[in-house]
Amino acid sequence: MAGQDSATNPVLAQSDLPYELPDFTSISDDDFLPAFTSAMASHLAEVEAIAWDPAEPTFANTVEALELSGRDLARASGIFFNLVGPDTNPKRNEISQELSTLLTDHGNTIAMNPVLFGRISELASRTDELDLTEPQRRLLDKRYRESVRAGAGLPAAEQEEMRQIASRLAYLTTTFSQKILDDTNESAVLVDDAADLDGLSAGQITAARRAAADAGHESGYLITLELPTSQAVLTELTNPAVRQRVFDASVNRCSRGNDHDTRDLVLEIVRLRARRAELLGYRDHAEFVIAEQTAPDPSAVDDMLRELNETAMRAGGRELTRLTEFAGDVEIGPADLTFWLEREKQARSSVPLDGFADYCELDTVLTRGVFYAANKLYGLQFVERTGLPVYHPDVRVWEVRDDAGTGIGLFLGDFYARPSKRGGAWMNNIVDQSSVLQTQPIIVNVLNLTKPDEGQPCLLSIDQLTTLFHEFGHALHGLLSSVEYPSQSGTSVPRDFVEFPSQVNEMWALHPEVLANYALHHATGDPIPAELAAAARESAGAETAHGTLEYLAASSLDLAWHRLTVEEAAAVTDVEAFEAKALTEVGLQTDLIPPRYRSAYFNHVFGGGYSAGYYSYIWSEVLDAETEQWFLASGGLERENGRRFAEATLSRGDSVDPLVSHETLIGRKPQIEPLLRRRGLAA
Repeated sequence: MAGQDSATNPVLAQSDLPYELPDFTSISDDDFLPAFTSAMASHLAEVEAIAWDPAEPTFANTVEALELSGRDLARASGIFFNLVGPDTNPKRNEISQELSTLLTDHGNTIAMNPVLFGRISELASRTDELDLTEPQRRLLDKRYRESVRAGAGLPAAEQEEMRQIASRLAYLTTTFSQKILDDTNESAVLVDDAADLDGLSAGQITAARRAAADAGHESGYLITLELPTSQAVLTELTNPAVRQRVFDASVNRCSRGNDHDTRDLVLEIVRLRARRAELLGYRDHAEFVIAEQTAPDPSAVDDMLRELNETAMRAGGRELTRLTEFAGDVEIGPADLTFWLEREKQARSSVPLDGFADYCELDTVLTRGVFYAANKLYGLQFVERTGLPVYHPDVRVWEVRDDAGTGIGLFLGDFYARPSKRGGAWMNNIVDQSSVLQTQPIIVNVLNLTKPDEGQPCLLSIDQLTTLFHEFGHALHGLLSSVEYPSQSGTSVPRDFVEFPSQVNEMWALHPEVLANYALHHATGDPIPAELAAAARESAGAETAHGTLEYLAASSLDLAWHRLTVEEAAAVTDVEAFEAKALTEVGLQTDLIPPRYRSAYFNHVFGGGYSAGYYSYIWSEVLDAETEQWFLASGGLERENGRRFAEATLSRGDSVDPLVSHETLIGRKPQIEPLLRRRGLAA
């Protein structure tokens, strides 16, 4: 019940379930704020004791002590923030909004504690004299930089301004995410006549009818929206008018002048981020962010994007010419482009791909595909556990064991879409791995697949199949972590490196050995015909210029917003006009291909942690393309290859320099040519 103290609050109670899995059934929403209040108070008391320790500062009594403090707060955060994304409600939204500022203020109070900062600064000034391991040196350096970047080195008045900026940004970004979910749900397209859904499968039509009923419609079919601009149904719907309705609903989200409009939020977020960067001595927010990434500076990112923009636009021109010839007299608009791309791809294929999904039933792909590849590479075994408390009935739990049969953590799969879940797909960790804390990881993968009716299969498209393997790559990064300190665990790496392991894992989705193991017809059990498997691999490998251009446009938009100085940001008053100008300046303005995310619903950037960092997907893909070549040249799906990759990357987290480890693995610095060849952009 509300008001419980830390000894009895179920959020803070030490779990006696396997791997400290929270007992979600014992927790009510009213427990969260009291738990966080108690946890923050106890954490501050721990920090004060560290700061005022009369002993001379050492790594152990200052940096390590700080790292290991706040365990109650970590437990509460691991539970709550793994609920609010996949299964929110009005109460949780209110709590999230309140916590956004409370936790930001709490973190700033610690980072700006002058006595603590003095101890950390003293240690940082004599790092070379200290007998530290590489993980310890990195942890000390990170703690020092975090305090400086929070404003600990600024005069008192500027520190106060930094606090106000951080608190306001926390409120704004949380509000932004909530508005996107609300307007995405509200913008779903209601279709009256089933004939207008021609092109969709029977299962998709049934799901659309169920969605309409769930939304309170007595009749009709509801096409719910996905987070990106491109909607998968546009590749299938044969009715151009319905395609246009879905497209318009997608691109106009959060900019319709209603209560969910986010454009004013975008402008305020950009201005505050620019001011924070200025206070800390950076030219702009992008410079502030990229200073902590593997990219050397914004200019290096600009150079990479500029090269890709030019080659992608040339490829896009060729693709459009080819597509126009294929479509004949039909006029192709932005709502039609992916539909005709799909028609042309099918026409070029020697084997129709319509039936491929029949061989990709979710549970079979998981057990005989995703888990199979993980077993072959890393020796992992997955044993499903039933009866454990989960936060939603759709969530499934597997115990993960190593090749000796020893348990190393839990993997939770939450695969189906629902109105309470934000769009997209992601990985979360409820518990971080840490040898010092003796904790093993609990990792969650979240997708937004359409839930089938009872007794019906959930069949995956090639894109959904790739997403499943991608997110499991993040899961492997967390599950195979083997570090001392929790803040260096798993995916706690620079933002422009975090996508690398997940992108590498995509390569196994259609690998011949893996595909042959899981691709069984959901009804007959027959193996996939060899010619269909080959056609699927060929289709997946044929990256469209459209997909590259919409991604590059979003990345360029992100950087354009965050290269603004304080004065430049203050001068921007029209979000759409700024978008058009920014895309024109980088040569990507085209009416046919809007960005993957327009600013008003760009949650990665204005609601999540990817501000000035959306480039990281393509930056990481440079490493991924080379690593894929390394795997294949070394024999592919071999245990020794998995061991070497896990040792270099998956197990290390942020305990080592990730780029150095990658260069050691492949034997040289990364080069962009394999990526250009993969995306069909090479000359």
